[in-house]
Amino acid sequence: MSLLFGVHGGWAQGAAPPESSGVRAASTDIALTGPDYAVVGVVIAIALGALAFGSVLTREVLAAGQGTVKMREIAQAVQEGASAYLNRQFRTLAVFAVAVFLVLFALPAETLSERIGRSIFFLFGAAFSAVIGYLGMWLSTRANLRVAAASTEDGGREKAMRVAFRTGGVVGMTTIGLGLLGAALVVLVYAGQAPRVLEGFGFGAALLAMFMRVGGGIFTKAADVGADLVGKVEHNIPEDDPRNAATIADNVGDNVGDCAGMAADLFESYAVTLVAALILGTAAFGLQGLLFPLIVPAIGVLTAVIGVYITKARSGESALTAINRSFYISAGISGVLCAIAAVLYLPGSFAGLTGVSDEVRAIDGSPALIALVAVIIGILLAVVILKLTGYFTATEHRPVRDVGESSLTGPATVILTGLSVGFESAVYTALVIGVAVFGAFLLSSTLSVALFAIALAGCGLLTTVGVIVAMDTFGPVSDNAQGIAEMSGEVEGESANILTELDAVGNTTKAITKGIAIATAVLAATALFGSYLDAITAALVGAGQQFLAGDFVVYAPNVLVGVVIGASVVFLFTGLAINAVSRAAGAVVYEVRRQFSANPGIMDGSTRPEYGRVVDICTRDSLRELATPGLLAVLAPIAVGFGLGVGPLAGYLAGAIATGALMAIFLANSGGAWDNSKKLVEDGYHGGKGSDSHEATVIGDTVGDPFKDTAGPAINPLLKVMNLVSVLIAPAVVALSVGDAASPALRIGIAVVATAVIVGAVVLSKRRSTAIAGTSAEQGAVTNGAS
Repeated sequence: MSLLFGVHGGWAQGAAPPESSGVRAASTDIALTGPDYAVVGVVIAIALGALAFGSVLTREVLAAGQGTVKMREIAQAVQEGASAYLNRQFRTLAVFAVAVFLVLFALPAETLSERIGRSIFFLFGAAFSAVIGYLGMWLSTRANLRVAAASTEDGGREKAMRVAFRTGGVVGMTTIGLGLLGAALVVLVYAGQAPRVLEGFGFGAALLAMFMRVGGGIFTKAADVGADLVGKVEHNIPEDDPRNAATIADNVGDNVGDCAGMAADLFESYAVTLVAALILGTAAFGLQGLLFPLIVPAIGVLTAVIGVYITKARSGESALTAINRSFYISAGISGVLCAIAAVLYLPGSFAGLTGVSDEVRAIDGSPALIALVAVIIGILLAVVILKLTGYFTATEHRPVRDVGESSLTGPATVILTGLSVGFESAVYTALVIGVAVFGAFLLSSTLSVALFAIALAGCGLLTTVGVIVAMDTFGPVSDNAQGIAEMSGEVEGESANILTELDAVGNTTKAITKGIAIATAVLAATALFGSYLDAITAALVGAGQQFLAGDFVVYAPNVLVGVVIGASVVFLFTGLAINAVSRAAGAVVYEVRRQFSANPGIMDGSTRPEYGRVVDICTRDSLRELATPGLLAVLAPIAVGFGLGVGPLAGYLAGAIATGALMAIFLANSGGAWDNSKKLVEDGYHGGKGSDSHEATVIGDTVGDPFKDTAGPAINPLLKVMNLVSVLIAPAVVALSVGDAASPALRIGIAVVATAVIVGAVVLSKRRSTAIAGTSAEQGAVTNGAS
């Protein structure tokens, strides 16, 4: 933070940052003219076109064959369980959304229309996030059946891959369509006031995505861990054996966690990055800075269509190679088109910008060149992370093969090797992200322009989001297709091998998209520092105070305390998420054991397991565990901001971003390496299925499940929720700290209440058992069943 607030401007303590003070006042003077409305209109048309293309792909997916009657029955059970879970989750979150709506309306804003717009578009952001999550679940639970059926037809490999990838294409097009549509509508209605209204839109998207990611992640991994520990390890039966009562819940979890949760996560990444770019763009480039961040992702819509349609595996070619090739081609097209758009739309000098101050007009440099390079940096970042994450998580590369080989000496070495892969990969990925952020930051010697360049790098990365979402959804759809095939017992031979290959590829594509989502989170969170600074500066000016750069230097003890607290919150959030999976998985383990003991006919196939009981357990526990991580994300910045001040809150955000990026990458890549090392052994390496090596990798995969699919991905929305909360409360913190409205007692009171709620939630959470051991009543049920 000392670099951010010192190098780009050389402010002395007591001086106001010249290019940031007055940004909010200046932005309200920006008005759209006829050509500007035309630009926004074209962007809206492209957004609607993305939604229309998604509907065309939907019809194509649903037109595919649905297999046998037994396969359809299994798929129907998964559909019902997933719908029931999300419906209950949305009812729970609706109450929370209404409460946040009222709080947002109560927070200060420059005008009443801003306050109303911010609150209303908070609901829009939350609703869009929910719609995308639900669509991801709804279509995936229907596509998995069709992928399984396609594998049994002529040209099965190509057909199955096409159905799975185009299912992801539907979710991807809907994600970029709704994200772009929401942002464009705000700009169309509010013009210069749009950045403040967009804070609410981004907050709604991020908050709901975090809840869906945490809840869905707990559900899916509780079922997965429980199914593996009892089915594979204790009874030595296949992963998706229909005799395992947790199999339906496991397949349901793939959809509510990986499809619904990740779709909502990537949508909020898209929305929040756009929000950051639009907020900072008005400060750096004026009117052009408000509109250019809409043009870049609009180009991404066009390239996403190309990327989805050209994805096809050639004869003898790996499905992963085909998917990566489509990604590279679409990224390359995006780079060329964005470069053309920057040159044509943006002026060659700052003097040619509209709606900026004289100080901005006097800045040296070319807005077109800065934007062009920044966008290219973002696109290249996505490409590098794809290669880097693929190296650490794909079965054909050394890290996963090393983890697989370590299974020859037992589960302990599998876990140790997987941990080392995760730690090492986190360093390289974080350094790559850091290089991209610093490269964009160096494009200008002016802070506001440098921060906007970082946001534009995020927009460049957004041009690949349509294909990224398709890659991510491909994973759980393929996983579920293999599950349906195995449970039905009606897909064998080459068809089964096709689904196994697609499942392994899906594990890698999921890991890749997690890496790119983390990069987006860091870019968006770093860019939001600029809007946080803007909010503080505007509030100080309004209170007749000056910006004190010395309050933000990292060596100030109070700021350093904020850094430590921010890092600690990431650790606490991660621990809460993993513990939640542990508790829920414990309940699943005891239920599956109870059913095996009470109904001996399950093992010989004469008795059907009670699948619904496990689904109910996962639903109940995941919804119950949502509250504590959610309260921590929202209230921790409030406690730090009101309790310690705006400087320590900046340190808090810096600590959270740095630690969160490393933690999320470590969790995602170690989990992905463990998962694919299991696939490697199941393909016949090191003894194959049923061997001691297989059992060791199953245990490693079980440890990695909550890493890669619960805690790791949930850190992404966590970072953006905390940043947006900080931006929203900054004016109130300043108002209660300085000026005529200062009220230290009220400020400290708010901090104490927020802290008390966090402590209470954590204490209540810790009162529940943290070990995978059932209650005495559960143990008694198992014992009685056995007798």
